[in-house]
Amino acid sequence: MPVAAFEGEVIVVDREEQVADAVAYLKQQRTIGVDTEARPSFQRGTHYPTALVQIATHERCYLFRLTHIGMPTALAEVFADPDICKVGLAFRDDINGLRRRRNFTPANCVDVQSMVARYGILDLGLQKIFAICFGRKISKTQQLTNWENSHLTPEQARYASTDAWATLLIYEDLLQHTPLTNEDVAALVREEKERMIAHQQEIQDQRLREQGIEPPPHMTPEERAAHQAERRREARKRKRQRKKVKGEK
Repeated sequence: MPVAAFEGEVIVVDREEQVADAVAYLKQQRTIGVDTEARPSFQRGTHYPTALVQIATHERCYLFRLTHIGMPTALAEVFADPDICKVGLAFRDDINGLRRRRNFTPANCVDVQSMVARYGILDLGLQKIFAICFGRKISKTQQLTNWENSHLTPEQARYASTDAWATLLIYEDLLQHTPLTNEDVAALVREEKERMIAHQQEIQDQRLREQGIEPPPHMTPEERAAHQAERRREARKRKRQRKKVKGEK
């Protein structure tokens, strides 16, 4: 699968005097792709503040280094502007991280993860969604690098801009298609659940065969539902019997 990467202009904003021009450009846009990065934590319970917020259009991506400039008021205003559609993935976490830097009331922020099921996509990861939409993959090799370093490497800058740009492309691509009905989405989810159950059963069967044991015959989804209903009835019956015996004592 070919690799996709952002090929537009990447502008690192690490000085306060750069913010005004960057925000002026962003306020001219109708839709922008957003992502954030933080220093990776390898210890349970340890979290680091958002170090970088990247905001992309088709032609340009700004990398705001919050470790250098904080969360400027003008940038917070972009996220609070209802006339600019901000698109992200797992966006609630990104927005909350930014609000811990400077509080604002987010407006017109769209999470791609909340959309994809209506277009027949059940995967929630950026890589998989992008591959389904475009038949290309995006690299995640820089994800666990240190985003608080004094300087971003060219590889970090390209990775960060690609993620924000990819989210924008996915959003625009989804809007070109007709969403599924709620009934179709529910059916798709059931099919995926049954597929996963069948896959797990296949793995269990293979383990039994490796032990020289012939796997038992499988039940159809209808038989499995009936079997589970019968087990629930038996459990309720045993519960009533225990109560009866306890009462007699």
